[in-house]
Amino acid sequence: MDQLFVNLKHSILIFAGNFLPEWAVILISILISVTAIAVFGPVTMMYLTLLERKFVGRIQNRFGPNRVGKWGLLQPLADGVKMLTKEDIVPKGADHFAHFLAPVAIVIPALLVFAVVPFGRNMVAVDLSIGILFFLALSSTTTIWIFVAAWASRNKFSLLGGLRSVAQMVSYEIPMVLSVVPVLMVVGSFSTVAIVEAQSGWNWFVLTPWGLIGFVLFFLTGVAEVNRTPFDLPEGESEIVAGFHTEYSGMKFALFYMAEFMNSFTISAIVSTVYLGGWQGPWLPGWLWLLIKSYALILVMMWFRGTLPRFRVDQLMGFAWKFLLPLALLNIFAAGVWLAFARPVNYLLSAIIVALALFILYFANRPDMPKKRVYRYAVE
Repeated sequence: MDQLFVNLKHSILIFAGNFLPEWAVILISILISVTAIAVFGPVTMMYLTLLERKFVGRIQNRFGPNRVGKWGLLQPLADGVKMLTKEDIVPKGADHFAHFLAPVAIVIPALLVFAVVPFGRNMVAVDLSIGILFFLALSSTTTIWIFVAAWASRNKFSLLGGLRSVAQMVSYEIPMVLSVVPVLMVVGSFSTVAIVEAQSGWNWFVLTPWGLIGFVLFFLTGVAEVNRTPFDLPEGESEIVAGFHTEYSGMKFALFYMAEFMNSFTISAIVSTVYLGGWQGPWLPGWLWLLIKSYALILVMMWFRGTLPRFRVDQLMGFAWKFLLPLALLNIFAAGVWLAFARPVNYLLSAIIVALALFILYFANRPDMPKKRVYRYAVE
């Protein structure tokens, strides 16, 4: 199936090459990739919203959307029509240009990241030699547009959500970058395609001691980067109305929503690529393996939302700086030891380092349990 898509694209380009100049064939090749991403991204977002509403509904003992279309499958289309037809309200004192620019610009990096995701063998839009750096750089720009949206709204609750977002994303980007370093050390390349090829034959990095910790680190920091529960302080509706997008309505709000869900998919796809073997797997087509792994991680995110409470601000920042950051640094050391020794010694030493790191950091950051209260009354 992977080769079928590749052959189809090559056939179109060969056919075009018989009639068009070389520059036009290159342009057609680019347009095919861009069109595929531009269609796949929004469609993925639309049905991820339905999946989440169904999934969380079942956790809360209800059905979720089930009125529009068979099993509610047309609900995302109905929501899209509603967003398009709702009035666009802009606060009187807002910066109109920045208020318009932020939701439009935040979708662009979410779409561009799809370009370096290898969906199957030879199924990547651009095999960049710096694919992982491209992903990390683009994902960090989301912070800028969230703060622009908050500042442009001229609303104190929006500004508070924007400031929380900046603090959170800067804090979690550092352990996120460090969590990928062990894989880069082992593979010796920043290319997402090379990383997948290095895990062929069930040699998934998650099956190593340092890979398991790196996988958990990368996934948790990715959840924090897309502001998902329990890291959703920038959108703390129980405290700051709706955070940075309080003053957005209609299609502008839908664009923020679209960016969040597309980022959730790309984070899951990149985590699957880096630690779970990407499209590698037996029997099934490669693209299907990547989708299975990615959607499994997305379901974990939704499970978090349905079961976990939101962190307090001090818990959120402490978890990043006091636990995840030192654990990521020690995991790099464990990966170095794994590379320096032969099997099975490297597995044993790496596992000991990781276990000691978890033990020490857990007890160093364990909160003090409050003592049982003893009440004294005037009359006893």
